[in-house]
Amino acid sequence: MFDLGGKVALVTGANSGLGQAMSRALGAAGAAVVIAGRSQDRNAAVVSELERLGVRAVAVQADVRDEASCRAMVDDTIATLGRLDILINNAGTNIRKAPETFSMDEWREVLDTNLTSVFVASLAAYPHMKRGGGGKIVNIGSMLSIFGAPFAAPYGASKGGVVQLTKGLATAWARDNIQVNAVLPGWIDTPLTTQARIDVDGLHDRVLARTPAGRWGVPDDLAGVAVFLSSRASDFITGIAIPVDGGYSAQG
Repeated sequence: MFDLGGKVALVTGANSGLGQAMSRALGAAGAAVVIAGRSQDRNAAVVSELERLGVRAVAVQADVRDEASCRAMVDDTIATLGRLDILINNAGTNIRKAPETFSMDEWREVLDTNLTSVFVASLAAYPHMKRGGGGKIVNIGSMLSIFGAPFAAPYGASKGGVVQLTKGLATAWARDNIQVNAVLPGWIDTPLTTQARIDVDGLHDRVLARTPAGRWGVPDDLAGVAVFLSSRASDFITGIAIPVDGGYSAQG
């Protein structure tokens, strides 16, 4: 039920952190993986890693903030591999500071990267998945769609939007056998959160104190849920948001 042999997966923001880990997991489950990101060099490095593991992988340079580039990413996947079965909308960014200090350009940077790109990429993928008889879309949200944080108001707004967009697409496309779900990572040790520990005083200790698992997550903690939501095992699951946070959101 978890075999992804013969499937093609497109992962945005795949050249580091969570995207790289999920790409590796999808490849290990049998999928051919398209590595999408802005940096050609970093894309190529991940492709080389996957090929050493025996995974068929290709790189697509894409800036998901740009509608044309985002759509072209999907077109390139179809042109190269002939189909698209799995879309992981993972690309994301954050700007950490007090909300009253944000410029509109900064607001748009966060919203366009984290939310608008999910909408555009999903719309571009939809006709190909429908024609192929179905598909899986996995949107990477955040536990900040559940909680507020004074240093991440636009980020929280974007990730809350991802959850609601996930539900809307799930209900619209269920008739086409396309399941759309979200994953809400907790505090995971990535380059993005490394900077957060620099920007936010005391963050590391507060996360450890609140997380029942007693540790920060690692990117490979997203591997299992990514494969599950991309496989036949989740064919009757759509429109949900799964926290992967070591119990952080369950702690009172």
